[in-house]
Amino acid sequence: MSFKTRVERVAVRIVMVLFTLAGGACTSTGLPPGIEPIADFELERYLGTWYEVARMDNRFERGLEAVSATYSSREDGSVRVLNRGWNTADGEWVQAEGRAKFVGDEDEAHLAVSFFGPFYASYVVFEIDENYQNAWVTGNDRSTLWYLSREPEVDVDALGEFRARAQALGFDLDKVIDVNQTRNR
Repeated sequence: MSFKTRVERVAVRIVMVLFTLAGGACTSTGLPPGIEPIADFELERYLGTWYEVARMDNRFERGLEAVSATYSSREDGSVRVLNRGWNTADGEWVQAEGRAKFVGDEDEAHLAVSFFGPFYASYVVFEIDENYQNAWVTGNDRSTLWYLSREPEVDVDALGEFRARAQALGFDLDKVIDVNQTRNR
């Protein structure tokens, strides 16, 4: 597959994620009703690589496994977001680079993320452990959900706790899939 074709596929996925998260609007950085971002959030502790353990199935990640996200500081105060995953259909790694910025105060885990032009969508960390090893993230509504971990795998109890809390918060568990991280082990 040519470089141009790979770039076009990544661009299409990026546009799809933005329209999915933003509901087709240029900016959709609200909060889902009943879900609050983490207060006393420490960005420096959040930076680094996270692995998708589970996610709500979505078009822009369909067919991707071994998905990870790496966050790093930019000189302008925003956050560099590098998402990477193994495309099972094409048999190759794909990645997309974006930018995130805080919606409000920098100690509240509510960011706006953009992978393409003026389109921004909510990135809401609503659960995180005290050691910043596991995080649960959603968008501006309950159509997106991710369980992120510093390790490619978590134990069954941790995954069960995630599913129980997600269900209690009104997420559709029928749409949640476990992410194959074999390539990252």
